[in-house]
Amino acid sequence: MRRREFIALIGSAAMAAPFVSWPFAARAQQGGRVRRIAVLVSQATNSDVQANNAAFEKGLHDLGWTLGRDLVIDYRFGATDPARAASLAKELIATAPDVVVAVGLVTLDAFRDQTTTLPIIFARVSNPVEQGFVKNLAKPGGNITGFSNFEPAMAGKWLQTLKDVAPSVERVALMANPETSALDNYFRSVAAPAHALAVEPIRGAVYNLDDVHHVIAAIGDKPGGGLIVLPDGLTLSNRATVIALAAKYRVPAIYPFRVCADDGGLVAYGIDTNAQFRGAASYVDRILKGEKPGDLPVQAPDKFELVLNLKTAKALDLTVSPNLLLTADEVIE
Repeated sequence: MRRREFIALIGSAAMAAPFVSWPFAARAQQGGRVRRIAVLVSQATNSDVQANNAAFEKGLHDLGWTLGRDLVIDYRFGATDPARAASLAKELIATAPDVVVAVGLVTLDAFRDQTTTLPIIFARVSNPVEQGFVKNLAKPGGNITGFSNFEPAMAGKWLQTLKDVAPSVERVALMANPETSALDNYFRSVAAPAHALAVEPIRGAVYNLDDVHHVIAAIGDKPGGGLIVLPDGLTLSNRATVIALAAKYRVPAIYPFRVCADDGGLVAYGIDTNAQFRGAASYVDRILKGEKPGDLPVQAPDKFELVLNLKTAKALDLTVSPNLLLTADEVIE
């Protein structure tokens, strides 16, 4: 079976640092105007983040921009909580960027608090209208636009997929940090499909790793428990811990990004994240060429991937149906 494609980064060792300007401004050639992009990522840098950044940089290159000649990109990573995100956003705005890219809800919120005029492009953000970031998807207005991650209706898809993989599931915890995710919106949207599937939904609010441990231990306390790990900086940055706890308490879990299945999670259903960053590059290009962010529609994801980890399924004594195996985009054995 095919493995997850990894886009190698030149200078990936440098990307491991939390503060990166790539390439360094001193290397930019003189004579033409150098445009500056600021990128704030909620996650700490890792192979998945590096692949997204590489897709973003390649997208800009394909549109005619050359790093070190007419473009400089400043990265900051690890903005998992509002206080750190606010500090890093302020620091990036001080570099006088032409456009900023916010990756994740908490980073977008931080930039919104810092500026109402600087163009902001977001990625990996759920339900931006209900969150109050844009007026509507077709014509967002203001200085913010971007690429939505998931809508609350996705919670029903995750629940159905989890039931397909683990039919004995009767109770499911939806887990995320309500301060940095759309947990309440997802929880409301799962009510109808949960009722139809005879599943009890449980609100799994987590603010730290102790809470994560408690939620997973509680849902695994008796047979029939399941877990939906929602898109959130806390759970994604600590996915190794989440996956290990799900294995320890024998809880079937579904995750929003395929990297989680690559790392040992049972099943992942979510968007092609690299596609979002290629899209973000196209919006950066259009804004640098004069278009206004408020006139660029918020783009919804249109490509989703289902990844199954059969090794984890076997460890949980789950037998995945042939039909589900056939519909998977990737099966990890």
